[in-house]
Amino acid sequence: MGAMERSGVLTTTAAREYLTFRLSQEEYGIDILKVQEIRGYEPPTRIANAPPFIKGVVNLRGTIVPIVDMRLKFNCSEAEYNSFTVVIILNLRSRIVGIVVDSVSDVLELQPESVKAAPDIDSIVDNSCILGLGSVSDRMLILLDIERLMSGPDMGLSAD
Repeated sequence: MGAMERSGVLTTTAAREYLTFRLSQEEYGIDILKVQEIRGYEPPTRIANAPPFIKGVVNLRGTIVPIVDMRLKFNCSEAEYNSFTVVIILNLRSRIVGIVVDSVSDVLELQPESVKAAPDIDSIVDNSCILGLGSVSDRMLILLDIERLMSGPDMGLSAD
């Protein structure tokens, strides 16, 4: 395996596959190996005093799974749930987490030369959670280190 992640910058010698999804007009990519399944959105059970971007929890075949609304997490406009809204169930080490996104597009294989470092700018997303910017034809993907993003201290989902 030829992939390494240092200081939030992806350096790889082999192609990697990313599940792409949309939040508003932006397209994001996450490592396909972190994805357990994709489900339609169903309202979760709200948990008192949880951060607003944690919509609640669902019972997934006996496992209680926290559901994070990525629009709210990234301070996008208020999410409108429709028939395209999906929950991506992630398997992050020993934790299962669901993220709500506007839609899922496809799985793309990116060659190392198609991934560029993200510019160093202030944004709502911690730069250490951005692996880089991937480009395929006229598409630009923001590649997320979803495991790092979901384990941040603001998530309240730290490992057990």
